Amino acid sequence: MGFAQRLRRAWRHLSSSKAEARRAFPDATLRAIAEAITQGEQTHRGEVRVVVERALPLDCAWDGVSNRERAIALFADCGVWDTEDNCGVLIYVNLAEHKVDIVADRGIDRRIDRATWQAVCRTMTEGFKQGRFHDATLAAIGQVNDLLRQHFPADGARPNELPDKPLML
Repeated sequence: MGFAQRLRRAWRHLSSSKAEARRAFPDATLRAIAEAITQGEQTHRGEVRVVVERALPLDCAWDGVSNRERAIALFADCGVWDTEDNCGVLIYVNLAEHKVDIVADRGIDRRIDRATWQAVCRTMTEGFKQGRFHDATLAAIGQVNDLLRQHFPADGARPNELPDKPLML
């Protein structure tokens, strides 16, 4: 990545505002996301975590950290990898770039291929292009819940291992 590209990318992230993030993901949307995760997790053994990042830290933006690399780092930082059945799924939203990435734990990754996850990401990014952050995010969570229900159906009561409320960074 050349200097001009680094500078543009860093500026995009530096100029991304908290107000824009709140317009895209207001409290009502965050509550709806948490509820969709809670309801879905009652029907499968997966643990879903949504992280919405307004902008990358400046060093990450400047150093060319990819959306995927950032999602993997947050997967680890948020402990999504540390679930009992290795069934954690992180949905990462980079608002400054309107990019989405999904990282699935090894238990899930063995059964659901990358192309399927990319289709879920497209549900969100296409909706984001139209300003439909609420609907697109809920549709994607519905798809994730459907996939987890198909491959990891619930087998009785179990503890909730990860917070259902989205993490806003």
